[in-house]
Amino acid sequence: MLVLGIESSCDETGVALYDSLRGLLGHAIYSQIDMHEAYGGVVPELASRDHIRRLIPLLDQVLSITGVDKKQIDAIAYTAGPGLAGALLVGASFAESLGLALNVPTMPVHHLEGHLLSPLLAADAPTFPFVALLVSGGHTQLMRVSGVGKYELLGETLDDAAGEAFDKTAKLLGLGYPGGPAIARLAAKGIAGCYKLPRPMLRSGDLDFSFSGLKTAVLTVVRDHELNETERHDLAAEFQEAVTEVLVAKALAAVERCGFDQLVVAGGVGANLRLRERLNAAAARRGIRVHYPPLDLCTDNGAMIAYCGAQRLLAESAGQTTHAFCVRPRWALQAV
Repeated sequence: MLVLGIESSCDETGVALYDSLRGLLGHAIYSQIDMHEAYGGVVPELASRDHIRRLIPLLDQVLSITGVDKKQIDAIAYTAGPGLAGALLVGASFAESLGLALNVPTMPVHHLEGHLLSPLLAADAPTFPFVALLVSGGHTQLMRVSGVGKYELLGETLDDAAGEAFDKTAKLLGLGYPGGPAIARLAAKGIAGCYKLPRPMLRSGDLDFSFSGLKTAVLTVVRDHELNETERHDLAAEFQEAVTEVLVAKALAAVERCGFDQLVVAGGVGANLRLRERLNAAAARRGIRVHYPPLDLCTDNGAMIAYCGAQRLLAESAGQTTHAFCVRPRWALQAV
């Protein structure tokens, strides 16, 4: 089955072709970071308008690099939520219209399910069951994954997601958007421990997270001190260390509670090298294997949507053309 994937939930436009026999054939992503950087965050209306401009050129690009004729496409998967309503509508409209034109089925896909399954596209892919740490700008969750569509929420953030905390802290330190890569670059020149930031809910006894207090602690330091360049480096390093320490501790606790030996890490923050370094070391000591998507599939992309859609279509043995226009800006993963 040859599936076209469309991703347009936020500030990346992604298109990909996945074949259930041959694997990922090709994908292309356009990032809107440069456009939104001037505003310090994503502007929904601008994001929606840019998705409109990018989808057809990206589709043409993917068809060209894969040598596939669009008439060979068997199905189309698209991100139906969660995400920005206008951005989702663009992708859904495009996918459903193309599906009607080609007379092929369409499959609405949960954005986080795409991220959760994206490590299965890696050479070192996990097998079911496993625990997944979904960590991005909008979500921080721990899920027990028994198979495609079989998800149990173990814990989640009570306020800011980890990526959101990175963005807000970057702004406090006078850095650009997105905050994750900017903080990581600054932290690479600093020394953690020069400042003492809290590790929220580290010993709460559950698997939930909270990062708003950590961001407030950074605000207090910045407000009370006129930081020089070295001190900014050190504060960024301590912030990054605090976030990664909590993520590592909670993720490994979840794996051990479930009695599993595999952990999947997905989402944009999963590309953070310090998080990977600490997680890999701590997991190795416990005999736990950690799996990540390829680095170019950590951010939002069409490949994960195409793959997820293919798995859903194969599981449901979809053989008829269906078109159920679906956009759900708020959508719990365990409800799919």
